Amino acid sequence: MSNKKSGILESLYEDIRQIYLADARPWVVGYSGGKDSTTALQLIWTAIKGLAPAQRTKTIHVISSDTLVETPVVSRYIDETLAKITTAAVEQDMPVVTRKVIPSIERSFWVNLIGRGYPAPSRRFRWCTERLKIEPANDFIKSCVAEYGEVIMVLGVRSQESATRSQVMALHRIEGSKLSRHSSLLNAFVYAPIADFSTDDVWTYLLQNPSPWGSDNRDLVAMYRNAASGECPLVVDTTTPSCGNSRFGCWVCTVVERDKAMEAMIDSGEEWLTPLLEFRDKLSETQRPELKARFRDYKRRTGKVQFIGETDRVMPGPYTMNFCRELLRELLQTQKEVAADAPPGEAPILIHEAELHEIRRIWRTERGDWPDSVPRIVREELGKDLVWVTEDSVAFTQDDNELLDSICAELDVPTDLVVKLLDAERASHGLKRRHAIHTRIEEIFQHEWRDLETLVTERRRTLGLDADGAPIVLGDEDPDEALDVDADAQVGEP
Repeated sequence: MSNKKSGILESLYEDIRQIYLADARPWVVGYSGGKDSTTALQLIWTAIKGLAPAQRTKTIHVISSDTLVETPVVSRYIDETLAKITTAAVEQDMPVVTRKVIPSIERSFWVNLIGRGYPAPSRRFRWCTERLKIEPANDFIKSCVAEYGEVIMVLGVRSQESATRSQVMALHRIEGSKLSRHSSLLNAFVYAPIADFSTDDVWTYLLQNPSPWGSDNRDLVAMYRNAASGECPLVVDTTTPSCGNSRFGCWVCTVVERDKAMEAMIDSGEEWLTPLLEFRDKLSETQRPELKARFRDYKRRTGKVQFIGETDRVMPGPYTMNFCRELLRELLQTQKEVAADAPPGEAPILIHEAELHEIRRIWRTERGDWPDSVPRIVREELGKDLVWVTEDSVAFTQDDNELLDSICAELDVPTDLVVKLLDAERASHGLKRRHAIHTRIEEIFQHEWRDLETLVTERRRTLGLDADGAPIVLGDEDPDEALDVDADAQVGEP
C-alpha cells in the first residue's frame, strides 16, 4: 500500500475513534456479508482495536438482516462469519455483539405470498422490501433508541453507488459533522465511513488488509466471482438501494427478469440450487400480463373489483386459493429436492413450521379454506404431521364445503358469499358481546359477488363498447337505451 493511501487510512481510523469516543451513543453496524458492509465493519473493528481496552466502553451491535428467503450460499456465508465475529470479539476484548434480525412470521414472504395471495414482487409492486428488510432492522434500531435515547447507524454505503444515493446522503448530512440524520427514524444518526470509496478502493482494502475476525477475504472475492454480481445491502429506509439488479440476496426475487447471480452459482458448481431457480422462474411467469388471469382472482383482497383506467380490463387481485395450494405443494417438493442434493449439513429450510401454521390460520379464517388444506398438503409432500392447533367443534370440513356447494348451485347463490357469512358467525360464536358481527355481515354484503362476465359486460355498456370491447359506432344503438345506461351509471345502479 502506498504511503498516501496508508495516510488516508490512518486519518479515517482516527476519525472513527474520535466519533466513537465523543459520546455514549451505541453503534449499530449494518452487515449484509457483501464487500461494502465487510469493508465498513473491518474499518470500524481495526480502528476501535487501536484504543486501550478501558476506552472500548460502547457496545457495537453488528446486525444482519435475514429475510428467511436468502440465497442459501450467501446465508451460510453470513452465519459462518457472524460466528467468527462473535468468537473473535471475546478473544480480542472487543465490545462487539452480533444479531440477526428477521421479519415477524405474519409479515414473512411465504405468509404474504402463499397465505394472503400477494403476487410475486415486481418493480411496480415491490411489497417485500418494507416487510422483510426495513421493518425488522428499524425495529431493532428503535429498541436501541428506546434504551439509550439515541443511536448511530454505521452503514457501508458509498456515494458512487448511484446519483440518487449521493443526493440523499448530502441532503441529510449535519453541518460540520461526519454524521447524517436518518431519513425516517428520530434520534438515529448515520455514519458512512466508506462514503468516498470507489469499488476499486473497497477491493484493494479487503485484499491488502486481513480480516480481524479470521475470515479470508479471498472467499468473498470468490463468492462474487461465482455469483457474477453485487451485494444486497442492509436496507434501513426507502432511500437505501435494494436488490433487483441481479444481486445476490433473496432466491425468490422476481424484480429482475432473470436471476443471473443464481444462474452463475449453478454454472460454477452449485447444481443443487437448480430447483430453487426453477421455482423462482415459475413465480416470475405469473407476472406475464397474458397469464395473470390464470393465476389471480378478479377481485381485490377487499372484495371489490377495480378496472384499469377507462378500460374494460380488470385489475388482477391476489393469487387464487387453488394456485396458492399449488404453490405450497411445489415449494415443499422443492424443499425435498434441495435437501436430497445439497452438500452435507447445507440443506436450507425453505419454509418454516411457524409459517405453515400462520398460512393455515389465514386460509381458515380469511379465505374460506374449509377443507383445511395445509395439514393435508404437508402430510402428502413431507410424509409427516406437525402439531396442528385443534379447532373448536364448529369448524367446517371438506364434506361441509361439498354439501354447501351443491345447495348454493341449486339456489344460484355464490358459495363464497355463504362461506364468508358462516365464517363470520363462527368467529363470533360463544362471545358474550356480538355487536361486531353486524358490521362484519354488512362488510361481506358490500363485496362484489357477481361473476366476471357480468361485470365486464356492464363495464362495456358504461364505456359505450360492444360485446367485443370495441367502441360502438353511432347509429348502431337505440338512443333511448343509451340514455337509460347513462342514467343507471349516474345513480350507481347495477
